[in-house]
Amino acid sequence: MLQRKNGKPGKTRFATGQTIRARRQELGLTLQDLAAKSGLSAPFISQVERNQASASMVSLMNLARALDVSVAAFMEIPLGEAPIRRRSNPQHIEIDSPVQYIQLSAGMKFQQMDALLMIIPPGHAFPVDQREGEDFLYVLKGELQTELGGLKETLRAGDSSHFNSRAPHTAANLTSEEVVLLYVGTPSVFKPEK
Repeated sequence: MLQRKNGKPGKTRFATGQTIRARRQELGLTLQDLAAKSGLSAPFISQVERNQASASMVSLMNLARALDVSVAAFMEIPLGEAPIRRRSNPQHIEIDSPVQYIQLSAGMKFQQMDALLMIIPPGHAFPVDQREGEDFLYVLKGELQTELGGLKETLRAGDSSHFNSRAPHTAANLTSEEVVLLYVGTPSVFKPEK
């Protein structure tokens, strides 16, 4: 499932729905079982498995938890790279989202955290998320509206937020300018499978 194309570093791509279907069938789960475990609808999962719909990052995380794998199981990640990422060769994570995700982590085995650069377009709002781990946000450019539990705050360039991600949280770019955000989080959802 995880591969390095032509022996060269490349883009991280999400694998096809067949990967999700194969893991579901390996575990002996029906679409309804997986829907109940993931909080997603059975028709939506069926569309994703048939490559007729694309899952968001949050949906992929929910599917990964329900299927007892990391999100990396659904991805092709260039492996064996040096621990340095060069500005001249960014690794974009291809996902059906208006948000651009650029991988800053090395993708090493047993990775415990993710570091991403996120470019959030005007008007984009993330769905509410809640999971084990910690999140750290640092705004490099723009203005981001955040909500953590019942606390609503505006983060501007130079502001950061570090929190336990078990608390319900969300963020939105309510401005007319893009937001550039450094995200660091644990546990890693992009770590390569063993």
